Amino acid sequence: MARSWNRLHPRLTHRTAWTSQHGTLPIIEGTVILLTVERLPSGATAKPVWLWWSQPTASTTETGLLWQAFLRRFDIEHTFRMLKQTLGWTRPKLRDPAAADRWAWLILTAYTQLRLARTAVADLRRPWEKPTPPDRLSPARVRRGFRHLRSKTSNPTAAPKPTRPGPGRPPGHRNRHPATRHDVYLASGDTWKTQPNKKKPINPRPRRTG
Repeated sequence: MARSWNRLHPRLTHRTAWTSQHGTLPIIEGTVILLTVERLPSGATAKPVWLWWSQPTASTTETGLLWQAFLRRFDIEHTFRMLKQTLGWTRPKLRDPAAADRWAWLILTAYTQLRLARTAVADLRRPWEKPTPPDRLSPARVRRGFRHLRSKTSNPTAAPKPTRPGPGRPPGHRNRHPATRHDVYLASGDTWKTQPNKKKPINPRPRRTG
């Protein structure tokens, strides 16, 4: 059940976002929404959830849309978690911003393939997972059976050949092509300051182990 109250303001207990404000903190009116559920699907007791929106005169339709959007954020968070941990979105250390953009589009392409292959793979569920219809499989569960699609499709490309990493730079030779370093900007109030890059010493002091 969802209930809402108009023209209420949150209680400001610290000045994190009001560092430049002196004296009494301002009062910002908005809409407070209370979500209460008697029981969760698992049977556990749910705690009430309080939401606040900066619109002081929110209608019933806007209130319903707001708390539904809040619940949808959990799906978005799980999507970003899969892109990072499973598909390796943040794993490569890319130096060029254009290369980072290309890698992000490749990850989205792989995620789209997992979505489209829902009905083409078998549900290889864990013992603790419940059966799910084929059109409702999550991308993580589709990924488990994605490797079995190769036997059902044509051979668009050959299997990758094993290889070894290159020898790299010979020992004792300095890197003559250093990577481009970008300035780091730090926000200080309403101004932006440039943080200079600190160079590491060529011969660092050895660490004490005793």
